[in-house]
Amino acid sequence: MLDELDKRIIVMMQEEFPLVAEPYREIAEKLGISEDELLSRLKGYRQSGKIRKMGAVLRHREVGYAANALCAWIVPDERIQEIGEMLAKDTIISHLYARVPKPDWPYNFYTMIHAHTRKDCKVIAQGIAERTGLQEYVMLFSTKEWKKISMQYFKD
Repeated sequence: MLDELDKRIIVMMQEEFPLVAEPYREIAEKLGISEDELLSRLKGYRQSGKIRKMGAVLRHREVGYAANALCAWIVPDERIQEIGEMLAKDTIISHLYARVPKPDWPYNFYTMIHAHTRKDCKVIAQGIAERTGLQEYVMLFSTKEWKKISMQYFKD
């Protein structure tokens, strides 16, 4: 169970990370705790599975990755685990999901690919198809980005 300090820490860690020599010390000071306590709690969240990771969010369009595609695949049920584990290791894929197919939409596996061009996305998808042996897929290219943020917890 999270206490009020845990929630305040999580809110603070969701903010822009301070670009200073001692960012955790600055965050701890804002929270009114020691840097050691902050680091200890963050380590505890990680060990208990409350958080998986902390990392930078790259604004991919701003650095030249102007194309992205949600690839919807048909994966045989008996291969879902195998394919999921294989593609989870692939750094070119940012999101990876299995979903229940529908009668008019047979796709049950989704990968998100980012590249410089649509052609590059297609080459990446072809490579995935070759490595996995999967041939039935569609590529849904983004045409406009309306919103892109990470989930925010305990903000109210």
